[in-house]
Amino acid sequence: MIDLVPKKIFLTKGVGRHKYQLKSFEMALRKAGVAQQNLVQVSSILPPKCKIISREAGLKYLIPGSISFCVMARSDTNEHGRLIASSIGIAVPKDKAKWGYLSEVHGYGMNNNQAADMSEDLAAGMLGTTLGFEVDPDKAWSEKEQVYKSSGLIIRTSNITQTARGQRDIWTTTVALAMMIFE
Repeated sequence: MIDLVPKKIFLTKGVGRHKYQLKSFEMALRKAGVAQQNLVQVSSILPPKCKIISREAGLKYLIPGSISFCVMARSDTNEHGRLIASSIGIAVPKDKAKWGYLSEVHGYGMNNNQAADMSEDLAAGMLGTTLGFEVDPDKAWSEKEQVYKSSGLIIRTSNITQTARGQRDIWTTTVALAMMIFE
């Protein structure tokens, strides 16, 4: 039987540009270092005891052509000047026996900080409600972050975010991915 619980995860991102949308996506995956994988998108649970490793360490585990599970955020545009963003947020619980959350943000008109804050906010919010801890959703992320971290239930949030502006007569694609490693 295959053990499908990831033991490690790493974050990566990229931006691609090309006259064809599919090729723009492929170029973004190349920049992210994962174009040689057969990607399978999954939902957003960080398994208990799953170790977050660096991109460089994670890329060493990938074998070209293999099926790789990931949480992916992707945005595309062919509109000149349009701002696009892709972000993955992570929330890690203090109790390593509990699961954490990953969130995906794919959007338009958000700068890097806005998309990053939103992805961390979403991940922390999902984890917080799982742990029975709710924070006023109307508060800014910086305020909620302090409340979550001071609760002692969530020890870390982070994100990886890629933004770009569309160019004339060309597709622009951004991706942010959490790649899952099985050992």
